[in-house]
Amino acid sequence: MTFYTNAIDLAVAFWHDYQTLIRIVLMVIGVIVLRALLLISVRRVVRGIIAGVKGKTNKAALSQEIDSPMTQARVVQRAKTMGSVLSNFITWSLYILGASMILGELGVAVGAIIAGAGILGAAIGFGAQSLVRDLISGLFIVFEDQYGVGDVVDLGQANGVVESVGMRVTQVRDVQGTLWYVRNGEIVRVGNSSQGWSRVVLDIALDYSTNVDKATTVISDAAQKLIAEASFKSSVIGKPEVWGIEALSGEQVVLRIVQKVKPTKQDELARELRARIKKALHTSKISLAASNQNIYVEVAGKAVK
Repeated sequence: MTFYTNAIDLAVAFWHDYQTLIRIVLMVIGVIVLRALLLISVRRVVRGIIAGVKGKTNKAALSQEIDSPMTQARVVQRAKTMGSVLSNFITWSLYILGASMILGELGVAVGAIIAGAGILGAAIGFGAQSLVRDLISGLFIVFEDQYGVGDVVDLGQANGVVESVGMRVTQVRDVQGTLWYVRNGEIVRVGNSSQGWSRVVLDIALDYSTNVDKATTVISDAAQKLIAEASFKSSVIGKPEVWGIEALSGEQVVLRIVQKVKPTKQDELARELRARIKKALHTSKISLAASNQNIYVEVAGKAVK
């Protein structure tokens, strides 16, 4: 009985002498364990998202729906970016909380430090507001899925294929091969040609004397034959439509044909469609519009055509 009494007294004395240190150690252990559990949860969620999307993409490939390695890369990057943002947020939040609790245990006036840090943070934020704007804009770009790796975009400052989406900078490769680094905070509008579907729009200028009904039939038949081919059938959505006369003048009649296509397929199909329509019009002896602008020069005091 005396042994247990002495042990309890010793424990009470130890707690009385080292309670602050013990609480600090427990706080540190608690922060480390909580951080590890939260980070494991974030990684598990990110892996689940990636695995789920890849599974759906594989099923889509089996059913001959939209499938692209760029799409997979985009989803993977977006999931990893969000996971990285959440991990950093969790880490710094817990570190700040743990430091505040430890300082409180040591008797430091945490409120005064927080007030001072707030003033310093405001000063730094004012000086680095462009950097903060870039980071916040990058965060919303990722969360809202405005664009991703492999998308064909028009960012105003640069047009091309997105190669990387960072929290501060987006990298875009244009058709000449130039890699543009666009700050996210400077992007005020985004035109994305790779989400959902795209559309080929061709305006065909014909001679004014052309029989419009015949020309419409020839153009439509050429487009129908093209999309029926195996190499293009998987790229199109629906059937080609000749919308009719788009413009009319004394020299030409402009017919418009449109075709809805899967993302990133519009340029390839448009080039081939132009070639097929040109060949079909030539075979049917339908002339394209030619410039009939007359130029007059003065020769010996007379205007000569």
